[in-house]
Amino acid sequence: MAEKRDYYEVLGLQKGADDAAIKKAYKTLAKKYHPDLNPNNPEAEEKFKEINEAYGVLSDNDKKAQYDRYGHAAFDPGSGFGGSGFGGFGGFGGFGDDIDLSDIFSSFFGGGGQSGARRRGPVRGDDILQRVIVSFEEAAFGCKKEIEFNRIEECPDCSATGAQKGTSPETCTVCSGTGQVRRTQRTPLGMMQTTGQCDACRGRGKIIKNPCNNCRGTGYIRIKKKLEVSIPAGIDDGQRVAIRAQGDVGRQGGQTGDLIITVSVRPHHIFERDGYNIYCNIPITFSQAALGAEINVPTLDGGTTYKIPEATQTGTQFSIKGKGINKLEYKGTGDLYFTVTVQTPKNLSAEQKELLKKLEQTLEAEGSKDGFFKKFKGKK
Repeated sequence: MAEKRDYYEVLGLQKGADDAAIKKAYKTLAKKYHPDLNPNNPEAEEKFKEINEAYGVLSDNDKKAQYDRYGHAAFDPGSGFGGSGFGGFGGFGGFGDDIDLSDIFSSFFGGGGQSGARRRGPVRGDDILQRVIVSFEEAAFGCKKEIEFNRIEECPDCSATGAQKGTSPETCTVCSGTGQVRRTQRTPLGMMQTTGQCDACRGRGKIIKNPCNNCRGTGYIRIKKKLEVSIPAGIDDGQRVAIRAQGDVGRQGGQTGDLIITVSVRPHHIFERDGYNIYCNIPITFSQAALGAEINVPTLDGGTTYKIPEATQTGTQFSIKGKGINKLEYKGTGDLYFTVTVQTPKNLSAEQKELLKKLEQTLEAEGSKDGFFKKFKGKK
């Protein structure tokens, strides 16, 4: 298996980059490698997944702090640094053996078995990360999407005990249910007493003699679930929606994790978005620019008309209030800005060419170019 790249490197950033830089880099790369813009391109799809994974960590302050300190090991259940809180990218969400740094220190300095107590106390379930793709319009107005994902739940056959129906886990007789045993050993410094995990029950304090067939004694199973989720109006590409208590179930009465949905917005063929405002370009004819006209302007909810003044120059920008994106967390709507481009007519007939020549002669007679050439000469 190829070694994972550094998340900062994936986004083209220096370590310690701030939230704004992370978001900007993600939006740029996500748009570049978006599956809709790179159909049938496995390499682009893999890069898009890698970018989303990196953003999922670096955009979360807690996960980012862990990553900055421990690197990828922070999310590896077998590394000793935790591994929870990032269940959406696979793994059993921390329902295997726990490894605690304090166990290492207690084995040398005779700790009192607190980590074993923590293991048997409430443990919060992992969050699950999912990606949902929506259209530009769906992001603007909001929508509902049905998603399918895997989550960990308590085994219904054994009610999370891990023991077959009709039986119960028994208290470990070696550690008396503490999950820890105290050992005395001879060292060059004399006799030393150490405390470590009980090998008989693997620190759980309980022995399951008849494991549940459904969950194989773990007490938990992974299921496939379908859920309809609401995507709020005004959400932008890369933003996330948290569905509370839809992640992996907690252990020993711990809180259930959340379902975290990262939204990817398809690019629009006409509009571009900046915050809650949208922008587009509209071609107009020479006569419309010169004489003024009422033109059709596309909007997200259909279209409208707008009166442009006479003598409008190419590149002039106009705005229509309230025709942008619904604001996500408060009332109001952004605006629509459109820039006009005067089109040069093509395939003119002989009669049309003659009319334009007469118009040009008329304009020259009125000295319409004098102002430009006077300014030009004045700068020499």
